[in-house]
Amino acid sequence: MTYIFRLNYEQYYNNLSYRLWGSNMQGSMEPTEPTSEPSPGLVSAAIQAITQHIRAEGLAPGDPLPSEAAMTRQLNVSRTVVREAFRSLSAMRLIDMSAGRRATVAKLDTGAMSMVIEHGITTHQISVQQVYDVRRTIEMRTVALAALRRTDAEAAAIASSARLMRENFTNPEAVMEHDIAFHEAIAAASHNPVFSLIVTAFSGVTRRTWVIGWRTRSSDEAQLKMIKGHEDIADAILKGDPRLAAEHMAEHFDKSVKALIDAGIA
Repeated sequence: MTYIFRLNYEQYYNNLSYRLWGSNMQGSMEPTEPTSEPSPGLVSAAIQAITQHIRAEGLAPGDPLPSEAAMTRQLNVSRTVVREAFRSLSAMRLIDMSAGRRATVAKLDTGAMSMVIEHGITTHQISVQQVYDVRRTIEMRTVALAALRRTDAEAAAIASSARLMRENFTNPEAVMEHDIAFHEAIAAASHNPVFSLIVTAFSGVTRRTWVIGWRTRSSDEAQLKMIKGHEDIADAILKGDPRLAAEHMAEHFDKSVKALIDAGIA
């Protein structure tokens, strides 16, 4: 199986080189630097080749990629094309780049996903209510898993975030940050990194809408009641009760959506 995969990998590069440099294969075999911006098609093909290299070589986060010069020779394209491909992959948070060092495979990063979600809201392609609907579904699952899988340290961290919300309830910005940390800690306690990736990606939207929802709870009693909902969730996780934890999370999101609707955010 390994031999077949390697053979297909080599064929992939041969085909790529023909597509990228086919018009010059009958002339000089040395790629020349373009005098204008590289073709988007060439860059896209180079991106595919680099990501295929990561998969084929089984590279892990922190592992180095071939240098720009090596990749230029391997793909038979100009260095400008490879450089632009590297920059695009870096912007997508798939590789890490720093001056004077070879690019390395990046760890999972929520930045790109978060930007897509915020862009969708800014351009009115998705609504805040739709985001919260998805969050409700996902976080009912994460909290149930957290109740089943959490460690004592993770349960303590979740409870600590809820406690800090109460202790700082006169400081909305502090409450918001502890609220975000609360939900991210629950996602981490689910022990499924995909949930952590998704929940963390929602943080940007949360920061844009949280204060609005908080202000609709105009009395100390209403604000403390919201915080009590977080404490109930933390308590259900500590007790190891996934059904109760999911019920409390669903109620929390239903009230949060209502608060945003009351504020005129759809």
